[in-house]
Amino acid sequence: MINYGLAGRVVAVTGGASGIGLASAHLLARDGARIAILDLNADGIAAAVAAIRAVGGTAEGFEVDVRDETSVGHVGAAVAARLGPAYGLVACAGVSGAAPSADLPLEELNRVLSVNSIGMFLTCQAFGRQMLANGGGAIVAISSVAGFGGQSARLPYVTSKFAVNGIVKTLAVEWARHNVRVNAVAPTFVDTPMIHAHVPKPFIDAIFDRTPMGRGAQPDEIAAPVAFLLSDAARLVTGAIVPVDAGLTAGFLTRGKGADLASQRLLAAGTYTEA
Repeated sequence: MINYGLAGRVVAVTGGASGIGLASAHLLARDGARIAILDLNADGIAAAVAAIRAVGGTAEGFEVDVRDETSVGHVGAAVAARLGPAYGLVACAGVSGAAPSADLPLEELNRVLSVNSIGMFLTCQAFGRQMLANGGGAIVAISSVAGFGGQSARLPYVTSKFAVNGIVKTLAVEWARHNVRVNAVAPTFVDTPMIHAHVPKPFIDAIFDRTPMGRGAQPDEIAAPVAFLLSDAARLVTGAIVPVDAGLTAGFLTRGKGADLASQRLLAAGTYTEA
């Protein structure tokens, strides 16, 4: 296993009871980090903490609504009291949603932005204050490939991830002189409960056909880049939005998992076939 050099460091993980957050918490705990699991799901928090402790890791659970500034502030203080001041934050809490833009209710836009963007900022602010006071730290937010371009009927989610990218870059500029690094990973579709609940399989299959590696990601494949960005190996990396997408955003004229060579001459020569 790769050693990320995080032993003894306190890392808070929002959305840590499932999906990418849970996978990140497990990987960071195996590396020796002291993990604070932050989530709304009390049962999920208890299960995540128990699983980490069962393999010798250190974890504490904290129930929090990232949309609530007061709640986030209290949890930040509680994490510092029980585990120590935070060195790192993985801002992973998020929700999805879909509606045609012409019929989009304002409350739906607010619902998604309040978690994915405002909630992300509030947690960065609360834990960033600890890092600023202690002379350094690292934050990794979970963005998305949806933060690189528009997508029909998903204005709230797309907007929220563009906002995440803007928050990351602004905090990176503002806090760099204090040795606090702020980055994001932008995953492709990840095999999580949220994806299965909200995205139809034919759409996912079409995306994978346009992905050079021909597939999406497992949560642990996102957790590893998160750990790298938290580690001292990335000590000169800040303000980056890192695609972890199997090549999806490398090019927009991709079909057949990169096998469609888009050339009449090559097609006529039998180099490949239109299937």
